[in-house]
Amino acid sequence: MGVFSRLSDIINSNINAMLDKAEDPEKIARLIIQEMEDTLVEVRTAAARSMADKKELERDIVALDASRADWTTKAELAVEKGREDLARGALAAKQRAEREIETRRRALAAIEDVSVKRQDDLEKLQAKLDEAKSKHRALVVRREAAEQRIAMRSRMEVNKVDEAIRRYAQVERKVDEMEAYADLIKVADRSLEDQFRELADEESVENELAELKRRRQGGPSSATPSQSSPRKRTGEGESA
Repeated sequence: MGVFSRLSDIINSNINAMLDKAEDPEKIARLIIQEMEDTLVEVRTAAARSMADKKELERDIVALDASRADWTTKAELAVEKGREDLARGALAAKQRAEREIETRRRALAAIEDVSVKRQDDLEKLQAKLDEAKSKHRALVVRREAAEQRIAMRSRMEVNKVDEAIRRYAQVERKVDEMEAYADLIKVADRSLEDQFRELADEESVENELAELKRRRQGGPSSATPSQSSPRKRTGEGESA
């Protein structure tokens, strides 16, 4: 079974179980990411073991190749010395080494083939994991935005808005009353001297207004003391 088929079976079974329980989509997304991360760790661990097996096989092949060369040398020496029995034994050992070398080479080729496929799975799984995390972040942003819209719209309900406006009107009326009360306090706080000064100013204005009315009607204007004094002095001069 491939990495992705096994991962798909695990995720599908867990998702189906969560859907049966009416779990939220964000929780399902977190589960998928967790399953992918766990699978990624397993694949990487298996890849590390394969690398260790590959190095061990390569060391075995080097050692067996050296053993084969040594048995070949020994077989030649035995033939040279006329010891065919030893030569046969050396050649048999050489053939066993060759068979072991071939076995390990086949195992090494299989490991290399699996390693290539596993590396491809790792790259694809990493890409899928990055995509899932990106989609999860987008899902979280969308959920938060939806929650904010729901909260905002719930606060903007008609009855709540009307209640807020009514309360605002009450506060506004209270402020008007406070301002009016402040104006009254300001009038009461005026000094007695200021109030008499205002009365005098009002009387001066009334007198001037009355004078203007008499002048427009052609009546005699009221003479001030400063205006009557010169006429008396002129009259005294004429009688003299």
